[in-house]
Amino acid sequence: MTKIGIIIGSTRPGRKAESVARWVHGIASQRTDAEFELVDLKDFNLPHLDEEVPASRGVYAHAHTQEWARTVDSFDGYIFVTPEYNHSTSGALKNAIDFVYNEWTNKAAGFVSYGGGAGGARAVEHLRLVVGELQIADVRAQVSLSLFTDFENFTVLTPSPMQEQQLGVMLDQVVAWSAALRSVREAAVPA
Repeated sequence: MTKIGIIIGSTRPGRKAESVARWVHGIASQRTDAEFELVDLKDFNLPHLDEEVPASRGVYAHAHTQEWARTVDSFDGYIFVTPEYNHSTSGALKNAIDFVYNEWTNKAAGFVSYGGGAGGARAVEHLRLVVGELQIADVRAQVSLSLFTDFENFTVLTPSPMQEQQLGVMLDQVVAWSAALRSVREAAVPA
């Protein structure tokens, strides 16, 4: 069975990422074509990148990196839930992505973002560049939640039916691409 990690991409106190990720997980868990698991960056307590050897070498000195690598490696694809901070993603998510390399490659990813007027779209634009370098195939469909229209009083998530429909499209793409890339991963020679 294809396994997709829903990564909660913020560790900030009062974050909205957890409620957004739980909404994604609730809908995704109704599907029968893949398994979905929440992955909360807060649970890993990753410090600012502290590995001496570049991640592309796959040599991890610290236990926290090794645990994170095992978690990332256990999935066939990912859904990144990201806030938009200063026209980009959160520092915590970018830091977590940078810790490992080979564990990400030849997998698929989709994005669910949230933020002000653009619904976090600029954070996803930056993440698409980052995941491309990691050889993650990002799908076209994405969900962009606006703090103005998809949250009540900017705090309680109340997505419109259109957002749920768009999430379904994105999930279809992530599951299909994750399954299709399995043969690529099996045939790949480590970088």
